[in-house]
Amino acid sequence: MMIGASSYIWVSPFTTDTVEQLAHAKEIGFDVYEIAVERPELIDEEKVLAEAQRTGIKIYVCGAYGPTRDISSDVAEYRDNGMAYGKRLIDMAAVLGSPYVAGPMYAAVGRTRLADRQEKQRQTDYAVENMKRLAEYASNKGVKLAIEPLNRFETDFINTVEQGLHFLDLIGYDNVGFLLDTFHMNIEEKSIPDAIRSAKGRIFDFHACANDRGTPGQDHFNWEEIRDALEDAEYRGPVVIESFTTKIREIAKAVSLWRPLAESPDRLARDGLRFLRSVFG
Repeated sequence: MMIGASSYIWVSPFTTDTVEQLAHAKEIGFDVYEIAVERPELIDEEKVLAEAQRTGIKIYVCGAYGPTRDISSDVAEYRDNGMAYGKRLIDMAAVLGSPYVAGPMYAAVGRTRLADRQEKQRQTDYAVENMKRLAEYASNKGVKLAIEPLNRFETDFINTVEQGLHFLDLIGYDNVGFLLDTFHMNIEEKSIPDAIRSAKGRIFDFHACANDRGTPGQDHFNWEEIRDALEDAEYRGPVVIESFTTKIREIAKAVSLWRPLAESPDRLARDGLRFLRSVFG
Protein backbone atom coordinates (compact mmCIF):
# COMPACT_ATOMS: atom_id res chain seq x y z
CA MET A 1 0.00 0.00 0.00
CA MET A 2 1.34 3.43 -0.94
CA ILE A 3 1.36 6.00 1.86
CA GLY A 4 1.01 9.67 1.01
CA ALA A 5 1.15 13.10 2.61
CA SER A 6 -1.00 16.14 1.88
CA SER A 7 0.74 19.43 1.17
CA TYR A 8 -1.49 20.93 3.90
CA ILE A 9 0.76 19.34 6.52
CA TRP A 10 3.48 21.86 5.69
CA VAL A 11 2.38 24.66 3.35
CA SER A 12 -0.58 26.72 2.16
CA PRO A 13 -0.85 27.49 -0.63
CA PHE A 14 1.44 25.05 -2.43
CA THR A 15 3.27 26.87 -5.24
CA THR A 16 6.14 26.24 -7.63
CA ASP A 17 8.31 28.09 -5.08
CA THR A 18 7.60 25.41 -2.44
CA VAL A 19 8.42 22.51 -4.74
CA GLU A 20 11.29 21.50 -2.41
CA GLN A 21 8.56 19.94 -0.27
CA LEU A 22 8.53 16.98 -2.65
CA ALA A 23 12.10 15.99 -1.78
CA HIS A 24 11.36 16.57 1.91
CA ALA A 25 8.34 14.25 1.83
CA LYS A 26 10.34 11.62 -0.06
CA GLU A 27 13.18 11.86 2.49
CA ILE A 28 10.70 11.20 5.29
CA GLY A 29 9.58 8.09 3.40
CA PHE A 30 6.33 8.94 1.60
CA ASP A 31 5.42 7.39 -1.73
CA VAL A 32 2.89 10.07 -2.71
CA TYR A 33 2.67 13.84 -2.29
CA GLU A 34 -0.92 15.04 -2.67
CA ILE A 35 -1.05 18.69 -3.68
CA ALA A 36 -3.97 20.71 -2.35
CA VAL A 37 -4.36 23.15 -5.24
CA GLU A 38 -5.62 26.37 -3.70
CA ARG A 39 -4.20 28.76 -6.30
CA PRO A 40 -3.51 26.95 -9.59
CA GLU A 41 -2.09 30.11 -11.17
CA LEU A 42 0.88 29.77 -8.78
CA ILE A 43 1.73 26.23 -9.91
CA ASP A 44 3.77 25.37 -12.99
CA GLU A 45 2.95 21.69 -13.34
CA GLU A 46 5.80 21.04 -15.78
CA LYS A 47 8.32 22.19 -13.16
CA VAL A 48 6.52 20.20 -10.45
CA LEU A 49 6.56 17.12 -12.66
CA ALA A 50 10.29 17.50 -13.34
CA GLU A 51 11.01 17.74 -9.61
CA ALA A 52 8.76 14.77 -8.85
CA GLN A 53 10.57 12.67 -11.43
CA ARG A 54 13.94 13.77 -10.07
CA THR A 55 12.86 13.01 -6.51
CA GLY A 56 11.05 9.76 -7.26
CA ILE A 57 7.71 10.62 -5.66
CA LYS A 58 4.22 10.41 -7.18
CA ILE A 59 2.06 13.53 -7.36
CA TYR A 60 -1.70 13.41 -6.85
CA VAL A 61 -4.15 16.31 -7.02
CA CYS A 62 -6.76 17.49 -4.53
CA GLY A 63 -8.94 20.58 -4.87
CA ALA A 64 -9.89 23.41 -2.51
CA TYR A 65 -13.49 24.49 -2.93
CA GLY A 66 -14.42 27.93 -1.63
CA PRO A 67 -17.71 29.79 -2.22
CA THR A 68 -16.69 31.19 -5.60
CA ARG A 69 -15.93 27.66 -6.90
CA ASP A 70 -19.36 26.22 -6.14
CA ILE A 71 -20.79 24.27 -9.09
CA SER A 72 -24.13 23.97 -7.25
CA SER A 73 -24.51 27.67 -6.43
CA ASP A 74 -27.49 29.78 -7.45
CA VAL A 75 -24.93 32.34 -8.67
CA ALA A 76 -24.08 31.54 -12.29
CA GLU A 77 -20.67 33.23 -12.01
CA TYR A 78 -19.69 30.94 -9.15
CA ARG A 79 -20.83 27.85 -11.06
CA ASP A 80 -18.85 28.92 -14.12
CA ASN A 81 -15.80 29.64 -11.98
CA GLY A 82 -16.11 26.24 -10.32
CA MET A 83 -16.25 24.53 -13.70
CA ALA A 84 -13.20 26.42 -14.98
CA TYR A 85 -11.33 25.51 -11.79
CA GLY A 86 -12.36 21.86 -12.07
CA LYS A 87 -11.15 21.64 -15.66
CA ARG A 88 -7.88 23.33 -14.71
CA LEU A 89 -7.29 20.70 -12.03
CA ILE A 90 -8.11 17.90 -14.46
CA ASP A 91 -5.60 19.32 -16.94
CA MET A 92 -3.03 19.54 -14.16
CA ALA A 93 -3.68 15.96 -13.06
CA ALA A 94 -3.23 14.73 -16.64
CA VAL A 95 0.19 16.43 -16.88
CA LEU A 96 1.34 15.27 -13.44
CA GLY A 97 0.18 11.67 -13.91
CA SER A 98 -2.30 11.92 -11.05
CA PRO A 99 -4.99 9.26 -11.49
CA TYR A 100 -7.60 11.51 -9.94
CA VAL A 101 -8.72 14.94 -8.82
CA ALA A 102 -10.16 14.64 -5.31
CA GLY A 103 -12.19 16.78 -2.94
CA PRO A 104 -15.73 17.98 -2.15
CA MET A 105 -16.19 19.37 -5.64
CA TYR A 106 -19.99 19.19 -5.56
CA ALA A 107 -20.39 22.37 -3.43
CA ALA A 108 -18.50 25.01 -1.48
CA VAL A 109 -16.95 23.94 1.80
CA GLY A 110 -18.69 25.72 4.66
CA ARG A 111 -22.00 25.98 2.84
CA THR A 112 -24.34 24.90 5.64
CA ARG A 113 -27.96 25.89 6.06
CA LEU A 114 -31.38 24.34 6.50
CA ALA A 115 -32.30 24.39 2.83
CA ASP A 116 -35.91 23.71 1.94
CA ARG A 117 -36.78 20.92 -0.49
CA GLN A 118 -36.95 23.22 -3.49
CA GLU A 119 -33.54 24.78 -2.80
CA LYS A 120 -31.98 21.38 -2.12
CA GLN A 121 -33.33 19.99 -5.39
CA ARG A 122 -32.08 23.02 -7.33
CA GLN A 123 -28.61 22.62 -5.77
CA THR A 124 -28.60 18.92 -6.58
CA ASP A 125 -29.65 19.50 -10.18
CA TYR A 126 -26.86 22.04 -10.72
CA ALA A 127 -24.29 19.74 -9.07
CA VAL A 128 -25.31 16.65 -11.04
CA GLU A 129 -25.39 18.49 -14.37
CA ASN A 130 -21.98 20.05 -13.82
CA MET A 131 -20.40 16.88 -12.42
CA LYS A 132 -21.48 15.06 -15.57
CA ARG A 133 -19.73 17.70 -17.66
CA LEU A 134 -16.58 17.45 -15.53
CA ALA A 135 -16.72 13.65 -15.65
CA GLU A 136 -16.86 13.70 -19.45
CA TYR A 137 -13.97 16.15 -19.61
CA ALA A 138 -11.93 14.07 -17.16
CA SER A 139 -12.71 10.83 -18.98
CA ASN A 140 -11.22 12.22 -22.17
CA LYS A 141 -8.03 13.00 -20.20
CA GLY A 142 -7.86 9.60 -18.47
CA VAL A 143 -8.54 11.17 -15.05
CA LYS A 144 -10.96 10.11 -12.31
CA LEU A 145 -12.93 12.37 -9.96
CA ALA A 146 -13.11 11.49 -6.26
CA ILE A 147 -15.87 13.28 -4.35
CA GLU A 148 -15.44 13.66 -0.60
CA PRO A 149 -18.33 13.46 1.89
CA LEU A 150 -17.73 16.06 4.61
CA ASN A 151 -19.01 16.31 8.16
CA ARG A 152 -22.13 18.30 9.01
CA PHE A 153 -20.15 21.36 10.12
CA GLU A 154 -18.54 21.73 6.68
CA THR A 155 -21.38 20.92 4.27
CA ASP A 156 -25.11 20.29 4.24
CA PHE A 157 -24.95 18.38 0.95
CA ILE A 158 -23.12 15.04 1.24
CA ASN A 159 -22.19 13.83 4.73
CA THR A 160 -22.30 10.05 4.40
CA VAL A 161 -21.25 7.33 1.99
CA GLU A 162 -24.92 6.43 1.52
CA GLN A 163 -25.72 9.97 0.36
CA GLY A 164 -22.63 9.90 -1.83
CA LEU A 165 -23.65 6.64 -3.49
CA HIS A 166 -27.01 8.17 -4.43
CA PHE A 167 -25.21 11.19 -5.88
CA LEU A 168 -22.83 8.95 -7.87
CA ASP A 169 -25.79 7.05 -9.28
CA LEU A 170 -27.36 10.33 -10.43
CA ILE A 171 -24.11 11.26 -12.21
CA GLY A 172 -23.77 7.84 -13.82
CA TYR A 173 -20.09 7.97 -14.83
CA ASP A 174 -17.68 5.18 -13.90
CA ASN A 175 -14.79 7.62 -13.49
CA VAL A 176 -16.54 9.38 -10.59
CA GLY A 177 -16.09 7.79 -7.17
CA PHE A 178 -15.07 8.61 -3.62
CA LEU A 179 -12.40 10.21 -1.52
CA LEU A 180 -13.18 8.90 1.98
CA ASP A 181 -11.69 10.57 5.06
CA THR A 182 -11.54 9.03 8.54
CA PHE A 183 -12.02 12.39 10.27
CA HIS A 184 -15.34 13.07 8.55
CA MET A 185 -16.48 9.45 8.74
CA ASN A 186 -15.86 9.38 12.48
CA ILE A 187 -18.49 12.11 12.89
CA GLU A 188 -21.07 10.94 10.36
CA GLU A 189 -20.95 7.16 9.94
CA LYS A 190 -22.46 4.62 12.34
CA SER A 191 -19.60 2.26 11.43
CA ILE A 192 -16.52 3.35 9.49
CA PRO A 193 -15.70 -0.20 8.26
CA ASP A 194 -19.30 -0.83 7.13
CA ALA A 195 -19.38 2.50 5.28
CA ILE A 196 -16.11 1.68 3.52
CA ARG A 197 -17.39 -1.72 2.45
CA SER A 198 -20.61 -0.20 1.08
CA ALA A 199 -18.46 1.83 -1.36
CA LYS A 200 -16.75 -1.27 -2.76
CA GLY A 201 -15.10 -0.61 -6.10
CA ARG A 202 -15.86 3.11 -5.98
CA ILE A 203 -13.11 4.45 -3.71
CA PHE A 204 -10.35 6.30 -5.57
CA ASP A 205 -8.60 8.08 -2.66
CA PHE A 206 -8.45 7.63 1.12
CA HIS A 207 -7.43 10.19 3.75
CA ALA A 208 -6.13 8.91 7.07
CA CYS A 209 -6.03 11.14 10.10
CA ALA A 210 -6.89 10.86 13.78
CA ASN A 211 -10.32 11.68 15.15
CA ASP A 212 -8.91 15.10 16.16
CA ARG A 213 -7.50 15.52 12.62
CA GLY A 214 -4.00 14.83 13.92
CA THR A 215 -1.52 11.95 13.75
CA PRO A 216 -2.94 8.60 12.57
CA GLY A 217 -2.66 6.07 15.38
CA GLN A 218 -2.94 8.65 18.14
CA ASP A 219 -6.70 8.22 18.26
CA HIS A 220 -9.52 5.84 19.17
CA PHE A 221 -9.84 4.17 15.74
CA ASN A 222 -9.47 0.45 15.13
CA TRP A 223 -7.10 0.76 12.20
CA GLU A 224 -6.91 -2.99 11.62
CA GLU A 225 -10.67 -2.98 10.99
CA ILE A 226 -10.28 -0.01 8.64
CA ARG A 227 -7.47 -1.80 6.78
CA ASP A 228 -9.56 -4.97 6.44
CA ALA A 229 -12.55 -2.97 5.20
CA LEU A 230 -10.42 -1.29 2.54
CA GLU A 231 -9.21 -4.71 1.42
CA ASP A 232 -12.78 -5.97 1.24
CA ALA A 233 -13.72 -2.84 -0.74
CA GLU A 234 -10.94 -3.70 -3.22
CA TYR A 235 -9.21 -0.38 -2.65
CA ARG A 236 -5.87 -0.12 -4.42
CA GLY A 237 -5.05 3.58 -4.05
CA PRO A 238 -2.90 5.45 -1.54
CA VAL A 239 -3.55 6.10 2.13
CA VAL A 240 -2.86 9.83 2.49
CA ILE A 241 -2.27 11.70 5.74
CA GLU A 242 -4.20 14.96 5.62
CA SER A 243 -3.61 17.26 8.54
CA PHE A 244 -2.99 20.95 9.10
CA THR A 245 -0.76 23.29 11.04
CA THR A 246 -1.92 26.19 13.20
CA LYS A 247 0.93 28.25 11.70
CA ILE A 248 -1.17 28.63 8.54
CA ARG A 249 -3.80 30.88 10.07
CA GLU A 250 -6.35 30.96 7.23
CA ILE A 251 -6.47 27.20 6.91
CA ALA A 252 -6.47 26.73 10.69
CA LYS A 253 -9.50 28.99 10.98
CA ALA A 254 -11.26 27.30 8.07
CA VAL A 255 -10.98 23.84 9.66
CA SER A 256 -11.49 25.07 13.27
CA LEU A 257 -8.00 24.10 14.36
CA TRP A 258 -7.33 26.06 17.54
CA ARG A 259 -4.39 24.12 19.01
CA PRO A 260 -1.33 22.29 17.67
CA LEU A 261 -1.99 18.60 17.01
CA ALA A 262 1.66 17.59 17.15
CA GLU A 263 5.06 18.93 18.21
CA SER A 264 5.70 19.93 14.59
CA PRO A 265 4.46 19.12 11.07
CA ASP A 266 7.47 16.84 10.56
CA ARG A 267 6.76 14.99 13.79
CA LEU A 268 3.15 14.42 12.74
CA ALA A 269 4.29 13.23 9.31
CA ARG A 270 7.00 10.89 10.61
CA ASP A 271 4.91 9.39 13.42
CA GLY A 272 1.87 9.03 11.18
CA LEU A 273 3.88 7.36 8.42
CA ARG A 274 5.53 4.96 10.87
CA PHE A 275 2.14 3.95 12.26
CA LEU A 276 0.46 3.51 8.88
CA ARG A 277 3.38 1.38 7.63
CA SER A 278 2.90 -0.85 10.67
CA VAL A 279 -0.79 -1.32 9.79
CA PHE A 280 -0.81 -1.36 6.00
CA GLY A 281 2.67 -2.68 5.35
